[in-house]
Amino acid sequence: MDEHIFRAYDIRGIFGKDLTTEIAENIGKAFGTYIGSGKEIIVGRDARLSGEVLKAALIKGLISVGCNVIDVGIVTTPVVYFSIEYLKKDGGVMITASHNPPEWNGFKLCGKNGISISESLGLEKVKEIFIEQKFDTTKKGSISHREIVDEYIKFVVGKVKLKKKLKVVLDTGNGVCALTAPSILERLGCDVVTINKELDGRFPNRSPDPTEAALEALRSVVLEEKADVGIAFDGDGDRVAFVDEKGRYISSGNVTIPIFASSILKANKNSKIVFDVCCSNAVEEIIKAHNGIPLVNRVGRAYIRNRMLEEGAIFGGEHSNHLFFSDIFSFDDGVFAGVKMVELLSNSDKPISSFVDAIPIYPSISVKEIVCPDNFKFNIMKNLKKRFSGLGHKIIDLDGIKIINSDGWVLIRPSNTLPAIKINSEAKTMDKAKELFSFAENIVREEIAEYV
Repeated sequence: MDEHIFRAYDIRGIFGKDLTTEIAENIGKAFGTYIGSGKEIIVGRDARLSGEVLKAALIKGLISVGCNVIDVGIVTTPVVYFSIEYLKKDGGVMITASHNPPEWNGFKLCGKNGISISESLGLEKVKEIFIEQKFDTTKKGSISHREIVDEYIKFVVGKVKLKKKLKVVLDTGNGVCALTAPSILERLGCDVVTINKELDGRFPNRSPDPTEAALEALRSVVLEEKADVGIAFDGDGDRVAFVDEKGRYISSGNVTIPIFASSILKANKNSKIVFDVCCSNAVEEIIKAHNGIPLVNRVGRAYIRNRMLEEGAIFGGEHSNHLFFSDIFSFDDGVFAGVKMVELLSNSDKPISSFVDAIPIYPSISVKEIVCPDNFKFNIMKNLKKRFSGLGHKIIDLDGIKIINSDGWVLIRPSNTLPAIKINSEAKTMDKAKELFSFAENIVREEIAEYV
């Protein structure tokens, strides 16, 4: 009855309805059984009001199956990732619902080296243990506490060099990035203005999702303060959004990946950069133009990071603006990405707006979700692959089906969380983007009609 809380990348639900202390304890038992008795597990949480009781229940479950827990307290998700690598532990759990509303909470699970335990990477096994309650309770573990935030701050400061002082406005969104981002930028010598800095798990001032509508206050302060850049974070700190000095919102990997890639590749020619299949053609074009090696990949932080580690890539990013730097164990870290943007601007005589305006924006049709029953959608995707291949189209099938021609592309993907198939397109002209989209949508609807 609790199966729906297991998502593609994590475990998530509404506290008191989907997630109770009993469920949290059993998640601890299931994960601990999966990891193994005697293993050392980092546990942290964000600022949500339900975080402490869920953490206590989770830890109780972990200890009951023999795991030794290191509680790092209230931190960002990337600090949990960092702790696993930095302290050389066996795994970790971050208690967070990321950008979801305050009544939600959840668990992000990691194995050794901070590898995400997600769909096809072990989460299905944890789910099986959880459902069948096959817990190994033959041994008891222990709990200890570790202050890690200052060590993380020192690590990040040591990875960044600024040539000149910048004025930066931070919107930490009443979330956990308030514990790290202002201190890091102040230690680097920046003039920092922080709004929404009080930790409040109700997120009273804006949504934990840093959408354009949620960042009006940040935009206003950037303009009032004549700041060089505004930086905002999601609820757990693994994603970042920017506001340029003109007050314009920047949150797409289609813009930030090329900006970072062009900068990084100046000193690292012929380096590999990983990006997901949803990204614009502009991403690959700019990587190639700066003597980089572009590697297209499946969507999802676990898959991007794994590919980076396998290939020795220097940088990676997702369309959703998760940004991964080899400087920090190839994790997606919103605070680190924000600080690296400040470094990039500090080492240039150009404002951030000039970097943004240099990125080509191709006409595109945004994602549309077509209702498709979960029990049919993956068979339908197989049929779609055969059908498009049979028509002689060039396709990439790393994640769904991306159909490519000389005009542009259309991407068809099964939703990981909804009974739906998603379609979006991009082309050199809007007419071509619409044409590609309609072509794909008609075929998808025909295939769905065969099943329902």
